[in-house]
Amino acid sequence: MDIQSVTVPAFVSFTLAIIVLFAGKALTLKYAILQKYSIPEPVVGGFACAIVVGLAYYLFDYQLTFQLEVMDWLLVYFFTGIGLRADIQTLLKGGKPLLILLVLASSYIVLQNVLGMSVASLFGLDPRAGLMSGSVSLTGGVGTTMAWAPTFVQELGIANATELGVASNTLGLIGACCIGGPIAAFLVKRHNLETSHNDDLTIGTRHNEAARNISVNYFGVLRAWLWLNVSMILGYSLNESLEAAGVKLPLFVACLLAGIALGNFGRWLLGRLKNPTLKNYADDAEHGLTLISDICLGMFLTMALMSLQIWKLEGSFVYICTVVGLQVLMSVCFTLWVVFRAMGKDYQAAVICAGFGGVTLGSTATAIVNMQAVTQQYGAARQAFIVVPLVCGFFIDIVNAIVINTMIGF
Repeated sequence: MDIQSVTVPAFVSFTLAIIVLFAGKALTLKYAILQKYSIPEPVVGGFACAIVVGLAYYLFDYQLTFQLEVMDWLLVYFFTGIGLRADIQTLLKGGKPLLILLVLASSYIVLQNVLGMSVASLFGLDPRAGLMSGSVSLTGGVGTTMAWAPTFVQELGIANATELGVASNTLGLIGACCIGGPIAAFLVKRHNLETSHNDDLTIGTRHNEAARNISVNYFGVLRAWLWLNVSMILGYSLNESLEAAGVKLPLFVACLLAGIALGNFGRWLLGRLKNPTLKNYADDAEHGLTLISDICLGMFLTMALMSLQIWKLEGSFVYICTVVGLQVLMSVCFTLWVVFRAMGKDYQAAVICAGFGGVTLGSTATAIVNMQAVTQQYGAARQAFIVVPLVCGFFIDIVNAIVINTMIGF
């Protein structure tokens, strides 16, 4: 088969992502079942695009590759916005839930790797190859997969480690996007949970039309954009300083922390000044942050999904489908039976459960977009949007590296 490779330029790719996101939002509003099970709007559009790209490959021998370098900055903008809106009092209250979720996620990493290594052994592979279908690609994501691949190929002699990791991450991402909303919907209905009546969401707006009528004006968006960029400059400087000291963090984590510091300082200063004009400016900027964060997250996940190359699952298709299918099943069971109970069995816990699939199968962005879809349906859950990003965006990467190193030596 003579495959013709077509690279879509960055600007065209960005424009297509906007169209795909519009399509996802339109389909979600049209079909009530997508709202009922809190399927994220970017997932609907992104999957549809990925299917079209796959059909172009298999039916017409065209391999479409999108240039999506802007994705990384969209993620940074999103998490900076989360930080700016985070109230320090809510953050302090999240101390115990954060610790509990970290313990749960850390324990799950071990289970994930045991399952991956066991299935690899059953298929006659080197058991350590199962780590690439475990926490390396699923909890770690694409970045961790590419970072560890040379070690598995060159030092452990697992020649197809990169392919196994990328394919596992692809299917894991799809699974994470599909299970989060239905899990939360099941928990809310099964336990008759009292949901939030607060429409002031951390990310996005409620599905109903009344909640969509948010007052956003030119200066509100411009002020929000200014504070986002100032926070990102501070976050970038913090990240550079930490790297110089030997501490390596994802840039979005440093920007998240910078946003928390700057946002809470601004709220403290505003409270001291007690100026109604400044209060109005702050409210306008708050609405602007909501709008920008929602767009950035939606565009990021849309781009991530529309760029999936389904044909890369070939070669180890049966093994990949088996191991990732079992990983998804284990994630669902662990979330329903362990995470929900440990996190308090309330609405906040249900929203965190929606994000847990993203923590263990996809990425930080997947976790957040799953929680966003749930809160669009049922109302705000601010503590969840602080606890989950800190766990899966910072602490869990450290734990994952330690566990991978340990289990390679078995």
